Amino acid sequence: MGIARTQDEEKERREFEDFRQTLVGFAALERRKQNGDFKDLSSHNANVDLEDKLVCVTSGVSFLGLALVNRLLLHGYSVRILVDNQDVERLREMEISGEIMMACKNKISVVMAKPTEIQGLIEAFDGCRGVFHTSAFTDPAGISGYSKSMAEIEVKASENVMKACARTTSVRNCVLTSSLLACIWRDSSQHDLPPLVNHDCWSDESLCMDKKLWYALGKLKAEKVAWKIAEEMGLKLTTICPGLITGPESSYRNPTPTIAYLKGAQEMYANGLLATVDVSRLAEAHVYVFEAMNKTAFGRYICFDQVIDREEEAEKMAIEIGMPANKICGNSFNFIPTHFELSNKKLTNLMSRTLRICYGEN
Repeated sequence: MGIARTQDEEKERREFEDFRQTLVGFAALERRKQNGDFKDLSSHNANVDLEDKLVCVTSGVSFLGLALVNRLLLHGYSVRILVDNQDVERLREMEISGEIMMACKNKISVVMAKPTEIQGLIEAFDGCRGVFHTSAFTDPAGISGYSKSMAEIEVKASENVMKACARTTSVRNCVLTSSLLACIWRDSSQHDLPPLVNHDCWSDESLCMDKKLWYALGKLKAEKVAWKIAEEMGLKLTTICPGLITGPESSYRNPTPTIAYLKGAQEMYANGLLATVDVSRLAEAHVYVFEAMNKTAFGRYICFDQVIDREEEAEKMAIEIGMPANKICGNSFNFIPTHFELSNKKLTNLMSRTLRICYGEN
C-alpha cells in the first residue's frame, strides 16, 4: 500500500505540472527532474521589472483569492497562486470557465505548498515582493463549515506563513485577511453603549469560546499570532478585517465561510454589527493597502460597504444566501446602534483606520 500511495502521489504531481504549464505558460516555472516536484521558484530566473511586481496569493482559488488575483493582474502585477492538492480540480474549472483573466496568463504562475510546511512556503514565496495571506480555510466536515479544530489549523497556518515571509529575503510586505469578527465580539456588560468599533477593538477570546463562535475565534487568534510574529521577526504587516464577503453567486461560490460567519447573526444584527463588503471592492482594498504600505498604510483596517440595520435589508440578504430571514434578524427588531469609526469615505485616504467603501465614489 505504501508503494501504491507513492506512485499515486507522483502521478498526481505530474498531472498537476502538465496542467499548470497549460494554464500559465510561464517559462520561469521549472520542475524538479528527480521526483516531479516543483523546483524553487527563485527570482534570479525572472526579469528585474517582473520581480518588483511579483506577489503571492495564498488560497488563490477561493472566492476572495480569485477576485484578488484578477485585481492584481489589472494593476499590472504578476501573481503566483499558492495551492494544495485539493485545489487542482478547482483550477481546471477556472481555466475552462475563464474566471482567471487568461489574457494575462503569462503573468500567472502556480505553485503547490502546504501551510504546515514552512520550508515549502519559503520556496513558494521566494522572488515575491509581497504576500497576500487570504487565509480561506473551511472544514467540509464542520456543521457550519468551520469547526473548532479548523480554528486551530488556521492559527497554525497563519504562524507558518508569517515565519516564511520573514525568512524570505525578497518579501517586503505582507497583507493578511482577518475578519470584522475579530473585532466585534465583546462582553457588552464591560462596555458603555452604544459601542465604538475601530481598529483598536479585539473580540474577547473567552466569549467566542463560550458562544462556540469558531470562525471568529480562528480569525482572532490567527491575526494575533501574525502580529506577534511580525513584531518579533521584523516583518512589515497590515491586516484587513472585512465584514461578511458578498458578491455575485456568493451563496454558491462561498457557502461555508458565509454560513460560518453568520453564526450569531441575530445578535450582530440587533447590535448593528452585521456589516458586509462586496468581494471586488474588498480585493481592491487589499491592493490599495499593499501599495500604500511603503508610505502611510500600517496596522489594522476594518473594511465594509454596508451595515445591515433594517428588516428589509436583512430579508434581502437572507434570500441571496438561501437562509431563513429569522436566522438573521430574529422575530424582534430591537436595534441598538453601533458606531464604526469613520473619518473619510474615500478608500485612498489610508490615514483613516477604517476603510468605508462606498459605491459610486472614486
